[in-house]
Amino acid sequence: MTFRMPAEWAPHDWTWIGFPTNPAEWPGAFDGAREQIAAFANALHAGGKGEEVRLVVAHDEDARAARDLVDAAVIIVVANLGDVWLRDTAPIAVLNGTGGRALVDFGFNGWGGKYRMPGDEDIGARLAATTGLPTSTQNWVFEGGAIDTDGTGLFVTTEQCLLNPNRNPDLDRGKIETLLAGSLGLSDMLWLGEGLLNDHTDGHVDNLARFVGPGVLALPVATTPDDPNAAIYADARARAKAHGLAVADVPSPGLVLVDGEPIPASYMNFYVGNAAVIVPIYGQPNDQAALDAFRPFFPGREIVGLRSDAILSGGGSFHCCSQQMPSL
Repeated sequence: MTFRMPAEWAPHDWTWIGFPTNPAEWPGAFDGAREQIAAFANALHAGGKGEEVRLVVAHDEDARAARDLVDAAVIIVVANLGDVWLRDTAPIAVLNGTGGRALVDFGFNGWGGKYRMPGDEDIGARLAATTGLPTSTQNWVFEGGAIDTDGTGLFVTTEQCLLNPNRNPDLDRGKIETLLAGSLGLSDMLWLGEGLLNDHTDGHVDNLARFVGPGVLALPVATTPDDPNAAIYADARARAKAHGLAVADVPSPGLVLVDGEPIPASYMNFYVGNAAVIVPIYGQPNDQAALDAFRPFFPGREIVGLRSDAILSGGGSFHCCSQQMPSL
C-alpha cells in the first residue's frame, strides 16, 4: 500500500504543539516564549473555528502554567518532553488516498548531537502510541523541519542538512531519496544548498523555503544590503526555477541581531492551520508586507501575524514547535 505525506494546507484533525519546560533553554525569554507559543495555540484553535490543539507539556507543573495561558478548549497532554520542537521529534502522518492513515517515526540525535535532551529520543513513539494508528519506525536520523512538500510527492530540502555527516554519514543523496520515497511518498526532490546563517539545525528548509501551492515555492527576498542571507536566497531561487517551480517572493525580515549576532529570523516558519495561517513576525519593517504576500495563496484562511522573537531565542518558531495530524 502506497502512502504519501499530504501538504500542510490539507485539513487537519488536530495539531500537536510543544510548550517550553526548561528555562535554561530560553535565557531571559522563558516566560515570553511560553506566552508566544500559547498565543499560537489559541490562534490555531480560534475559539473552535480552527482545529483541535494538543499542547504537549513535560510535567504537571507545566500543565498548570499552560492552562493559565491557553483557551479552555485547548487540550493539555502531559508527556516527558525535552525540547519543544515537535516538527522534528513527533511522528509524521501519511495518507494512502483510500481511507488509510499511518504514522512514521524517525530516529533523532539532537540535531547532529548538538542538543540532546531527555525525552526527545522517544517522544515520537510515545505520541504515536496515543493515536492507535499503525506506525512505521525508521532506523535513520531525520527531522520533519528538514523537508516541505506540496502533497504531490514533490519535496524540498537543503544539502546542508540532509547530507550533513552528523546525521547519517553512510547515506548519500540517492539513498536518502529512496528512504523518503518508501516512508513519506517522495517522488521528486528539489535540493537547495545552504540554510539560513546561524541556524542550529544545520539549515532546515522550513526556515528558508515553503510550498504555498502545488509547484509553488515561497522564498524570501533580501530588501536591504545588510541582509546576511541574501546570497542564500538567491541561490535557492535559482535552483527552484531550474527545477521548474514557480517562485513566490516574500520579503525577508532582514538583519535581526541578538547580542550583536545575526539570528535566523524568518517568515517562512509559518504554520498553515484549518482556519488561519500563523506567521511569525519580529517587529521588523517588512512584517506587514510579508503577511500581505501570503494572502493570495490561502484564500478563506485568515493570515495572522504573531510575535515570535522570544520563541526564536530558543532556536525556532511556530512551524518548528508544531506537527499536524491530517484528516482522512
